[in-house]
Amino acid sequence: MAGNYYPNNSTFLQIGESVQWSLGVVNNMGSVQYVSIRVKLGNQTINPPNDTLSTPSPSPLIAEFKQFMSDNGTWQTPFVWQIANYTTTPDGHITIRTIVINNATYGIQGSVTCQSMSSCNLRMIFELWTWNVDNADFQIGWLSGNQQRIAGLQLWFNLAPGVSHR
Repeated sequence: MAGNYYPNNSTFLQIGESVQWSLGVVNNMGSVQYVSIRVKLGNQTINPPNDTLSTPSPSPLIAEFKQFMSDNGTWQTPFVWQIANYTTTPDGHITIRTIVINNATYGIQGSVTCQSMSSCNLRMIFELWTWNVDNADFQIGWLSGNQQRIAGLQLWFNLAPGVSHR
């Protein structure tokens, strides 16, 4: 059942308010896999991962978690995060500057902007990437026969009005 993703079951978050999630991956590929979960921050105008074109979201990359997984293995990792800092321009645009994930602070490159605090609809985007031996690099998703498959998840939230930025 989906629910209780946010404190007080509200998607309106205060600056510095801690959100606790758990990320999980299961490997049913038939062999050991090297996987990456890429965490991105998006607003309502940035595209999510595209299943049809097998392309990642152009949202700025915040953090990446990598793990070798045995066949039929599972990987679960805590994901505790909070918006640590944002700035406001004279015309009212809000720009997210830093996020804390699992006690590490990440600056946002290519910062995500909202038109105003009242319309600051944001989302955490999670993409599954796998190691491609032939290319010696990570690829979004995985190959299933000759077809590229991708897996992504996005969870929406808002900055609560009236919060002070740090």
